[in-house]
Amino acid sequence: MTGRAALFDVDGTLTDTNHLHVTCWWEALRQAGHRVSMHAVHRAVGLPGGDLTAHLLGPAPTGDGGADEGTDGEYERIGAAHDVLYATWFDRLAALDGAAGLLRRLAADGWRVVLVTSASGAELGALRRALDADDAITAWTSADDVEHGKPHPEPVREGLELAGAEAGRAVFVGDTVWDMYAGTRAGVPCVGLLSGGIPRADLLAAGALAVYDGPRELLDRLDDSPFARMAPR
Repeated sequence: MTGRAALFDVDGTLTDTNHLHVTCWWEALRQAGHRVSMHAVHRAVGLPGGDLTAHLLGPAPTGDGGADEGTDGEYERIGAAHDVLYATWFDRLAALDGAAGLLRRLAADGWRVVLVTSASGAELGALRRALDADDAITAWTSADDVEHGKPHPEPVREGLELAGAEAGRAVFVGDTVWDMYAGTRAGVPCVGLLSGGIPRADLLAAGALAVYDGPRELLDRLDDSPFARMAPR
């Protein structure tokens, strides 16, 4: 494996969708009788749906008995409600400024671009349509392809496998602390973007080597970014 991999989270990193997720999760939780602040929901975005719900409401009880099934069932219903609400936005999802240009620049420079996202199915299709950059994308890994989501390193490792690259020949770009944790645990240098709404200090503390406002600034400063420190060979 000798290629260079440019691994990207999608929501909040390449597409302007984080606050839509916040609204949809907040409403799904409200419908289920849970009052959770939008601030708390925002800080949890980036986790897989089941993990996000457990992060906000507490894990389902362990052991035998109906309580487990009841809690698990409620969390599944909350996740399903979020998905229904979010699907109403599919035809209006928008790429962040510079996102497609960044992917195409990296592909032209010889990087294998891989999307590393917890989205799947119709949602992933909607995100790809919003990006409109399939010509620059080598592959993608979704929630359907891994057992554990971010912050577990498995999604990033799957992205490396798809790119045919080693961890030391890759950069992972994301917008949440969960992205930074996943990348650093996989041994991949991480770049943070502020476009998802998480503070610079939090991204740096979670392992980001550099932080940029969004895809446009990263594209404009690519020649002095962590990508530039990895020469082709």
